[in-house]
Amino acid sequence: MMHRAAAAAVVVLWAALTVIDAQEQGTLLALPELEHCQTRPKHFQFNNHWYYFSWDVPSNIETDPTTGQPAGIKVNWLEARNECRRQCMDAVGIETFQENNMILQFIESRNVTYIWTSGRLCDFTGCDSREDLKPIQVKGWFWSNSNQKIAPTNRTPPGWRNTPWSQKGHFGGGQPDNAEFQINNTTESCLGVLNNIYNDGIKWHDIACYHKKPYICEDSDLLIEYIEAVHSVKL
Repeated sequence: MMHRAAAAAVVVLWAALTVIDAQEQGTLLALPELEHCQTRPKHFQFNNHWYYFSWDVPSNIETDPTTGQPAGIKVNWLEARNECRRQCMDAVGIETFQENNMILQFIESRNVTYIWTSGRLCDFTGCDSREDLKPIQVKGWFWSNSNQKIAPTNRTPPGWRNTPWSQKGHFGGGQPDNAEFQINNTTESCLGVLNNIYNDGIKWHDIACYHKKPYICEDSDLLIEYIEAVHSVKL
Protein backbone atom coordinates (compact mmCIF):
# COMPACT_ATOMS: atom_id res chain seq x y z
CA MET A 1 0.00 0.00 0.00
CA MET A 2 1.27 3.45 -0.83
CA HIS A 3 2.42 5.61 2.06
CA ARG A 4 -0.29 8.24 2.55
CA ALA A 5 2.10 11.15 3.00
CA ALA A 6 3.94 10.31 -0.20
CA ALA A 7 0.71 9.91 -2.13
CA ALA A 8 -0.69 13.16 -0.84
CA ALA A 9 2.50 15.07 -1.56
CA VAL A 10 2.67 13.86 -5.14
CA VAL A 11 -1.00 14.48 -5.82
CA VAL A 12 -0.85 18.00 -4.38
CA LEU A 13 2.32 18.82 -6.28
CA TRP A 14 0.96 17.42 -9.52
CA ALA A 15 -2.36 19.22 -9.17
CA ALA A 16 -0.78 22.55 -8.27
CA LEU A 17 1.72 22.54 -11.09
CA THR A 18 -0.80 21.25 -13.59
CA VAL A 19 -2.55 24.60 -13.20
CA ILE A 20 0.60 26.32 -14.42
CA ASP A 21 0.91 24.21 -17.50
CA ALA A 22 -2.79 24.15 -18.31
CA GLN A 23 -2.66 27.91 -18.46
CA GLU A 24 0.37 27.75 -20.73
CA GLN A 25 -0.74 25.23 -23.31
CA GLY A 26 -3.36 22.85 -21.95
CA THR A 27 -0.84 20.10 -21.28
CA LEU A 28 -0.69 18.16 -18.02
CA LEU A 29 2.45 17.35 -16.12
CA ALA A 30 3.50 13.74 -16.58
CA LEU A 31 3.50 11.28 -13.69
CA PRO A 32 6.44 8.86 -13.33
CA GLU A 33 6.33 5.43 -14.96
CA LEU A 34 7.86 2.41 -13.23
CA GLU A 35 9.75 0.97 -16.20
CA HIS A 36 11.21 4.33 -17.19
CA CYS A 37 12.20 5.05 -13.58
CA GLN A 38 13.98 1.72 -13.27
CA THR A 39 15.95 2.27 -16.48
CA ARG A 40 16.50 6.03 -16.21
CA PRO A 41 19.85 7.23 -17.59
CA LYS A 42 22.53 7.95 -14.99
CA HIS A 43 25.26 10.04 -16.59
CA PHE A 44 26.76 11.84 -13.60
CA GLN A 45 26.08 12.17 -9.88
CA PHE A 46 26.08 15.00 -7.35
CA ASN A 47 24.92 14.90 -3.71
CA ASN A 48 23.30 11.47 -4.16
CA HIS A 49 21.26 12.66 -7.15
CA TRP A 50 21.71 11.21 -10.62
CA TYR A 51 21.65 13.54 -13.62
CA TYR A 52 21.53 13.04 -17.34
CA PHE A 53 21.89 15.22 -20.43
CA SER A 54 19.18 14.69 -23.02
CA TRP A 55 21.55 14.53 -25.98
CA ASP A 56 23.48 11.65 -24.42
CA VAL A 57 20.42 9.41 -24.74
CA PRO A 58 20.42 7.60 -28.13
CA SER A 59 16.63 7.85 -28.50
CA ASN A 60 16.95 11.65 -28.40
CA ILE A 61 19.21 11.74 -31.45
CA GLU A 62 17.75 12.05 -34.92
CA THR A 63 19.05 12.89 -38.39
CA ASP A 64 19.03 16.54 -39.37
CA PRO A 65 17.16 16.62 -42.71
CA THR A 66 19.21 19.59 -43.94
CA THR A 67 22.66 18.16 -43.19
CA GLY A 68 22.10 14.42 -42.92
CA GLN A 69 24.09 14.49 -39.69
CA PRO A 70 23.01 13.30 -36.21
CA ALA A 71 21.39 16.04 -34.15
CA GLY A 72 19.92 16.14 -30.68
CA ILE A 73 16.21 16.70 -30.23
CA LYS A 74 15.18 20.05 -28.74
CA VAL A 75 11.93 20.52 -26.80
CA ASN A 76 10.07 23.31 -25.06
CA TRP A 77 10.25 23.85 -21.30
CA LEU A 78 7.19 21.78 -20.39
CA GLU A 79 8.18 18.91 -22.68
CA ALA A 80 11.61 18.90 -21.04
CA ARG A 81 10.03 18.56 -17.60
CA ASN A 82 7.72 15.78 -18.74
CA GLU A 83 10.50 13.79 -20.38
CA CYS A 84 12.37 13.92 -17.08
CA ARG A 85 9.34 13.26 -14.87
CA ARG A 86 8.41 10.02 -16.63
CA GLN A 87 11.75 8.72 -15.38
CA CYS A 88 11.38 9.80 -11.73
CA MET A 89 13.45 12.88 -12.49
CA ASP A 90 12.70 16.51 -13.30
CA ALA A 91 14.41 19.32 -15.15
CA VAL A 92 17.39 20.38 -13.08
CA GLY A 93 17.00 22.86 -10.24
CA ILE A 94 20.28 24.66 -9.51
CA GLU A 95 19.99 25.38 -5.81
CA THR A 96 23.61 25.73 -4.64
CA PHE A 97 26.80 27.39 -5.81
CA GLN A 98 28.47 23.97 -6.07
CA GLU A 99 25.67 22.52 -8.18
CA ASN A 100 25.76 25.57 -10.43
CA ASN A 101 29.51 25.11 -10.95
CA MET A 102 28.96 21.46 -11.85
CA ILE A 103 26.32 22.34 -14.45
CA LEU A 104 28.42 25.17 -15.89
CA GLN A 105 31.49 22.93 -16.14
CA PHE A 106 29.43 20.30 -17.96
CA ILE A 107 28.07 22.88 -20.43
CA GLU A 108 31.57 24.24 -21.03
CA SER A 109 33.21 20.82 -21.44
CA ARG A 110 30.58 19.70 -23.96
CA ASN A 111 30.30 23.09 -25.68
CA VAL A 112 26.52 23.00 -25.24
CA THR A 113 24.85 26.18 -26.50
CA TYR A 114 22.01 26.21 -23.97
CA ILE A 115 19.83 24.05 -21.72
CA TRP A 116 16.49 24.22 -19.98
CA THR A 117 16.28 24.12 -16.19
CA SER A 118 13.15 23.76 -14.03
CA GLY A 119 13.27 27.46 -13.15
CA ARG A 120 9.91 29.22 -13.52
CA LEU A 121 8.43 32.64 -12.90
CA CYS A 122 5.37 32.65 -10.64
CA ASP A 123 3.25 34.74 -12.99
CA PHE A 124 0.15 32.54 -13.10
CA THR A 125 -3.14 32.52 -11.18
CA GLY A 126 -2.61 32.95 -7.44
CA CYS A 127 0.82 34.54 -7.66
CA ASP A 128 -0.42 38.10 -8.05
CA SER A 129 -1.93 38.10 -4.55
CA ARG A 130 1.30 37.10 -2.80
CA GLU A 131 3.16 40.07 -1.38
CA ASP A 132 6.29 37.98 -0.80
CA LEU A 133 6.67 37.59 -4.59
CA LYS A 134 6.65 41.30 -5.40
CA PRO A 135 8.20 42.70 -7.49
CA ILE A 136 7.63 39.56 -9.54
CA GLN A 137 10.76 39.77 -11.73
CA VAL A 138 12.91 40.09 -8.61
CA LYS A 139 11.26 37.77 -6.08
CA GLY A 140 8.93 35.62 -8.19
CA TRP A 141 11.30 32.93 -9.50
CA PHE A 142 11.29 29.36 -8.17
CA TRP A 143 12.55 25.86 -8.99
CA SER A 144 9.50 23.92 -10.12
CA ASN A 145 11.20 20.56 -9.51
CA SER A 146 11.30 21.25 -5.77
CA ASN A 147 8.99 24.28 -5.32
CA GLN A 148 11.92 26.12 -3.73
CA LYS A 149 12.10 29.88 -4.21
CA ILE A 150 15.08 31.28 -6.08
CA ALA A 151 16.93 34.11 -4.33
CA PRO A 152 15.95 37.63 -5.41
CA THR A 153 17.45 38.36 -8.80
CA ASN A 154 18.94 41.69 -7.75
CA ARG A 155 21.37 40.20 -5.25
CA THR A 156 23.89 37.39 -4.95
CA PRO A 157 22.27 34.28 -3.43
CA PRO A 158 23.41 33.42 0.13
CA GLY A 159 26.50 31.20 0.01
CA TRP A 160 27.28 32.08 -3.60
CA ARG A 161 30.36 34.01 -4.75
CA ASN A 162 28.56 35.85 -7.51
CA THR A 163 25.19 36.14 -9.16
CA PRO A 164 24.38 33.38 -11.67
CA TRP A 165 22.17 35.74 -13.70
CA SER A 166 23.74 37.34 -16.75
CA GLN A 167 24.43 41.05 -16.77
CA LYS A 168 23.71 41.15 -20.50
CA GLY A 169 20.73 40.38 -22.71
CA HIS A 170 18.90 41.19 -25.93
CA PHE A 171 18.65 44.88 -25.10
CA GLY A 172 21.98 45.07 -23.29
CA GLY A 173 20.68 45.01 -19.72
CA GLY A 174 20.93 42.45 -16.96
CA GLN A 175 18.77 39.37 -16.51
CA PRO A 176 15.92 38.70 -16.07
CA ASP A 177 14.72 41.37 -18.51
CA ASN A 178 11.56 39.89 -20.10
CA ALA A 179 12.94 41.09 -23.43
CA GLU A 180 10.67 39.06 -25.70
CA PHE A 181 7.59 40.71 -24.20
CA GLN A 182 8.82 43.97 -25.67
CA ILE A 183 9.16 42.30 -29.07
CA ASN A 184 6.02 40.16 -29.43
CA ASN A 185 4.17 40.31 -26.07
CA THR A 186 5.42 36.85 -25.02
CA THR A 187 6.52 36.70 -21.39
CA GLU A 188 9.91 35.17 -20.63
CA SER A 189 8.66 32.94 -17.81
CA CYS A 190 11.19 30.08 -17.92
CA LEU A 191 14.82 29.86 -16.89
CA GLY A 192 17.57 28.55 -19.14
CA VAL A 193 21.35 28.53 -19.02
CA LEU A 194 23.01 30.06 -22.09
CA ASN A 195 26.61 29.53 -23.14
CA ASN A 196 28.14 32.90 -23.99
CA ILE A 197 25.32 33.91 -26.34
CA TYR A 198 25.82 37.55 -25.42
CA ASN A 199 29.58 37.32 -24.79
CA ASP A 200 28.69 37.00 -21.13
CA GLY A 201 30.02 33.56 -20.19
CA ILE A 202 27.73 30.73 -19.10
CA LYS A 203 24.85 32.44 -17.32
CA TRP A 204 21.18 32.23 -16.38
CA HIS A 205 18.63 33.93 -18.64
CA ASP A 206 14.86 34.31 -18.58
CA ILE A 207 13.43 32.83 -21.79
CA ALA A 208 9.97 32.39 -23.28
CA CYS A 209 8.89 28.82 -22.51
CA TYR A 210 8.00 27.83 -26.08
CA HIS A 211 11.61 27.89 -27.28
CA LYS A 212 13.14 24.46 -27.88
CA LYS A 213 16.34 23.40 -26.17
CA PRO A 214 18.10 20.32 -24.80
CA TYR A 215 17.82 19.75 -21.07
CA ILE A 216 19.45 18.21 -18.01
CA CYS A 217 17.34 15.95 -15.79
CA GLU A 218 17.91 15.45 -12.06
CA ASP A 219 16.57 12.76 -9.73
CA SER A 220 13.31 13.78 -8.03
CA ASP A 221 13.16 12.47 -4.46
CA LEU A 222 9.40 13.01 -4.43
CA LEU A 223 8.73 11.05 -7.62
CA ILE A 224 11.12 8.26 -6.63
CA GLU A 225 9.36 7.95 -3.28
CA TYR A 226 6.01 7.86 -5.07
CA ILE A 227 7.02 5.01 -7.40
CA GLU A 228 8.69 3.05 -4.59
CA ALA A 229 5.56 3.32 -2.46
CA VAL A 230 3.08 2.48 -5.21
CA HIS A 231 5.00 -0.50 -6.59
CA SER A 232 6.85 -1.69 -3.46
CA VAL A 233 10.21 -1.44 -5.21
CA LYS A 234 13.57 0.13 -4.46
CA LEU A 235 15.05 2.35 -7.15
